[in-house]
Amino acid sequence: MSAAGTTEAARQLRDGRASLGIELGSTRIKACLIGEEATDVLATGTFAWENRLEDGVWTYGLDEVWDGIRAAYAALVSDAEQRHGVRPDTYAALGVSAMMHGYLAFDAAGEQLVPFRTWRNTSTGVAAEELTRLFGVNIPLRWSIAHLHQAILDAEPHVERLDFITTLAGYVHWQLTGERVLGVGDASGMFPIEAGEYDRRMLAAYDASVVGRLAGPVARLLPEVRTAGAAAGTLTAAGAARLDATGELRPGVPMCPPEGDAGTGMVATNSVAPRTGNVSAGTSIFAMVVLEKALGDLHREIDLVTTPVGDAVAMVHCNNGASELAAWVGLFRRFAEVSGHPVGEDEAFAALLSEALAGEADAGGLLAYNHLAGEHILGLTEGRPLFVRTADSSLSLANVMRAQVYGVFGALAIGMRVLAREGVELDRMFAHGGLFRTAGVAQRFLAAALDAPVAVGDLAAEGGAWGMAVLASFAARADQRSLAAYLDDVVFASASLTTLTPDPADVAGFATYLDRYRAGLAVEAAAIDSL
Repeated sequence: MSAAGTTEAARQLRDGRASLGIELGSTRIKACLIGEEATDVLATGTFAWENRLEDGVWTYGLDEVWDGIRAAYAALVSDAEQRHGVRPDTYAALGVSAMMHGYLAFDAAGEQLVPFRTWRNTSTGVAAEELTRLFGVNIPLRWSIAHLHQAILDAEPHVERLDFITTLAGYVHWQLTGERVLGVGDASGMFPIEAGEYDRRMLAAYDASVVGRLAGPVARLLPEVRTAGAAAGTLTAAGAARLDATGELRPGVPMCPPEGDAGTGMVATNSVAPRTGNVSAGTSIFAMVVLEKALGDLHREIDLVTTPVGDAVAMVHCNNGASELAAWVGLFRRFAEVSGHPVGEDEAFAALLSEALAGEADAGGLLAYNHLAGEHILGLTEGRPLFVRTADSSLSLANVMRAQVYGVFGALAIGMRVLAREGVELDRMFAHGGLFRTAGVAQRFLAAALDAPVAVGDLAAEGGAWGMAVLASFAARADQRSLAAYLDDVVFASASLTTLTPDPADVAGFATYLDRYRAGLAVEAAAIDSL
């Protein structure tokens, strides 16, 4: 036995005392294994993938889902063996999370009826509008019920064969356990939640609205709702074989409720208690704010979802995050390469983001729209990335990069200003995602955009996969304390946080930029009409 194989971490792996989280993000599938001390990351594995536009639908194939999961899991096991001398074959608990919302539809035989329609699709406008009027709460375009209702309105042939609809996390969990369940946070992006279950009044209203067009009550199509800490089945032999191509993984691992990436982001940033919030920046960008009380009015910019334990959350979700910024970084990387001075991706991001600090507070009159896809908050059904300036603007590398980062936060800031007008207050706002790896840049600009302190921490480096592993670990301890207490007292007790308060000059500069951003939306709309 190697020396590595005699460590405490190795013993935990050998005894099956570690907890595994797997998250299917928009660009990466990541697996994260934590020890009994949730802060101990014992191994990780990743797989890169990307959605594609097929026949006007943003989608991923289910074969890609399993190829990616198996690859990420295999990489994790190899990492564990390399670091600790042990190939784990069982775990204390396992959990799956994924991108929220969207539409995965199956018949009674478990056959997929239509390609996976992800959160990125904006083809459900008529349905979302009808449902918002029917329920009296905002139903976003990407919610599962909006996709279902649009399919009914369009008289899609598959509707009469429907037996089950779910999210990506719910689908993977179902295949691993045989259980058609979903964590309440993820479920709240399928259908409105009240008191930890689907809102019964709205279920009845919906059934009455589709009589003759949907066979039976809509509730029969939805996964059962479970809160964090509840039992959600065990890994079956068939599930273990789907996850681990080597056959080493043993069935019987307890599984916690599958969650959405918003819920794991809340856990990864200790933002599950009222007056806390977080911003997650990736392919999309969204803010989650745990509410003390209900909002006074219906706001189309705000989704009402829940934490993994069912507390009300105001969500500002923007379809477009840092992808366009990454494209610009790639452009400059290519210039460096052809000039004979190639740089790595992380190095390029660090250099260009740091340069943005030298830009003018309002980005020198420059304006960047990061809209690769439609943006519901802004009333845009399609995306046209734009970079616009006037003749008297100041075109410099620093201003270009500041404008691009500001553009990432533009739609988000508009939605957050709605919450501010509702009197929503925050004690802390955490930020996570690759955009914040360069210390003090995107964090500073986000603080300006929100006009609120923004913290980043050292525990969210593994992101949602780590958050999912923490939820799995919590499942074995849910009878001892609440999720909020577990995070405060155990997981984040010794966390190192860096908090930046808004710089008044940045706040004023971003406000000027945002005024220009609002005014320029007519240009964006014209681009959609013309190109």
